[in-house]
Amino acid sequence: MVDVGEKAVTRRQAVAEGQIIMQPGTLRHILQGTHKKGDVLGIARIAGIMAAKKTPDLVPLCHPLALTHVEIELLPDEKINAVCCVSTVETAGQTGVEMEALTATQIALLTIYDMCKAVDRGMEITNVRVLKKSGGKSGDWCRPSD
Repeated sequence: MVDVGEKAVTRRQAVAEGQIIMQPGTLRHILQGTHKKGDVLGIARIAGIMAAKKTPDLVPLCHPLALTHVEIELLPDEKINAVCCVSTVETAGQTGVEMEALTATQIALLTIYDMCKAVDRGMEITNVRVLKKSGGKSGDWCRPSD
């Protein structure tokens, strides 16, 4: 594990995104709330928050952090039959929260897959990436526009 003991405590934030592409009927069930397993997006949101908090248990050598804020936005996109996830994670600490934001995104999307796989096994999780991060010695970083 990297020694971060000498690093300054700063406010740190990371934002990650990803999407899950599915059949139009699957997205329709999610949006109409008619999926037999319940509120897919609500459950996925909670799963993402829980995952951010559990990141050091899942990723070897990842520092446990006291997170101050986790926000999971699940944005349906009917044009491409997808749900886009944007995860924002914040802390005041000595190391960044990119891993927590990426983990939150992945688990939120995996939860959607798990809840909907009985009706759509061909769903695809894609484009998971860090969009931006701030804080710390290296300062701010933002992904260039595609």
